[in-house]
Amino acid sequence: MATALHNISAVDLKNVPDASNMIFGIVVSEWNPEITGPLLEGCVRSLERFGALPENIHVKSVPGSFELIYGAHQMTLNDGYDAVIILGSVIRGETPHFDYICQGVTEGIARLNATSNIPVVYGLLTTNDLQQARDRAGGRLGNKGEECAVVAIKMAKF
Repeated sequence: MATALHNISAVDLKNVPDASNMIFGIVVSEWNPEITGPLLEGCVRSLERFGALPENIHVKSVPGSFELIYGAHQMTLNDGYDAVIILGSVIRGETPHFDYICQGVTEGIARLNATSNIPVVYGLLTTNDLQQARDRAGGRLGNKGEECAVVAIKMAKF
């Protein structure tokens, strides 16, 4: 988790298992592509860094962040994945829409984690403004996609 004192990309890299025999599903939102694109790039780069083969990283896109739940659920039904990662970005606006989407996605992914046989890693940025999102998508606070990759590998081994 990124804070002013902690870079997202500074996760514990000492005990990351070998991912060469793992298969990952990634569901990425098309909304805010200037943020979700770098998140996806960081995630894939990090999975490959720890041994995941490019052909074992399957990426599907969905229109928005709320649809990440459905996409992740469909991937959990495919028994070939060792972990599923969701990547999205919701930036606060002038209406309560932000709160409903963030809460809905969080509850949906939590439900999937409690009921499916494979881990679903939460990579939804929920920020107050575009700069905060940029800072967490390869900016000064690192890349949440990289963190999600490491979490996915560790949870797949769990």
